[in-house]
Amino acid sequence: MSDTRGTPADIHSTKVETAHLVGVCGPAGSPEDAREHLAELERLVDTLGFSVAGATVANIRKPTPRYLVGAGKADEIVDAARAERCDCIVFDEELSPSQQRNWESLSGLCVIDRHEVILDIFADHATTREAVLQVALARAEYSLPRLTRAWTHLSRQRGGRRGTRGEGEMQLEADRRIVLRKIARFKRDLEQLERQRAVRRKRRESVPLPNAAIVGYTNAGKSSLLNALTGASVGVEDKLFATLDATTRRLSVPNGRDLLLTDTVGFIRKLPHDLVDAFKSTLEEAAVADFLVLVLDAADEAILHHYETTRRVLQEIGAAEKETLLVLNKMDTVADPDRVAWLSERFPTASVVSAKTGMGLEDLIVRLRSMEYSHVPLTRIVLPAARHDLAALVHRTGRIVSERYTDNVIVFTAQLPQKTLGRLKLYVESV
Repeated sequence: MSDTRGTPADIHSTKVETAHLVGVCGPAGSPEDAREHLAELERLVDTLGFSVAGATVANIRKPTPRYLVGAGKADEIVDAARAERCDCIVFDEELSPSQQRNWESLSGLCVIDRHEVILDIFADHATTREAVLQVALARAEYSLPRLTRAWTHLSRQRGGRRGTRGEGEMQLEADRRIVLRKIARFKRDLEQLERQRAVRRKRRESVPLPNAAIVGYTNAGKSSLLNALTGASVGVEDKLFATLDATTRRLSVPNGRDLLLTDTVGFIRKLPHDLVDAFKSTLEEAAVADFLVLVLDAADEAILHHYETTRRVLQEIGAAEKETLLVLNKMDTVADPDRVAWLSERFPTASVVSAKTGMGLEDLIVRLRSMEYSHVPLTRIVLPAARHDLAALVHRTGRIVSERYTDNVIVFTAQLPQKTLGRLKLYVESV
């Protein structure tokens, strides 16, 4: 098994407990959006186990190459973090490697950005070998241009002649080769797992069952919904990114064929693109599913932003055009009638449920059953009257619109999966 330990650029060799958050409001943004993003960042660092001592929103006209914000604002942020006895400054925006080094030199503190926070959360929550490898690859690629952060105490290159390289330069070159070898090894291992996953998916597709992927913003209650519908035992926590691995369970549908439901990793605003690439295995489940179940947290004030973010990520992975069933989850926590009316007006076609109390789940299953046949054409099947085994197959795997018995034949008009049609090809007639 590959070595998936952290690279020399990892900055958490000492425990970080207290953080000062920094949000940036540019000319195209608004203070309200910046504060909303900071609130989400606070939940992210809380998931890492940090406590937040303070926060600053920096208004900028144009990003500066040295600190992203102006030098005066940088001094103000550092003074605030020191006064709060913080161990770390956390930016909601992505910092370049040089900006990160400049901030750590200025403050003497650990300085990280949203990208690194999400990487560390993923590292904490990865459980399967594939998820561990995906996180390790993303962290290695992120750390590569930042290796100097780990070696600021070493000497620098003093010149270009043979024998004049400093200790730091030699160590950095060695670390760079180590990280590049790890990246290559992680990619090879992931390619092998991808081939194994394709074989498993092919086996699953050989079973004539439709597959729906549960997607949505992180912490919307996707895993809770999967557990409530299927009796699964997927881990559930009131934290962001509690689930990273795709989990597929079978849903028994009364008076209909069963359905496969797949839980996927939650989406989030400003999701780093390397993580979209790294977690394509779980996101692929959305791309190959027959249809999507998009779950929203009905109680979250940022529900519209979360919906837009989810649709944007679905667009990135090529799943935006799939038929989608909207689900408003956690309705048991919505008591305000005006809020209920607003949700109904904004999402008129959504199923209203509570995975916690079971409210609305029966109606949701009925809608899931209707969706699985939405794109399946009608087929006329004429069976010999003695072929009760084939008639049972039609009943077991299809949706029957009409059924007629005569002395010699059984005539069905039904929607059937391709595997069933393959077995019945001698008896298929056009509708």
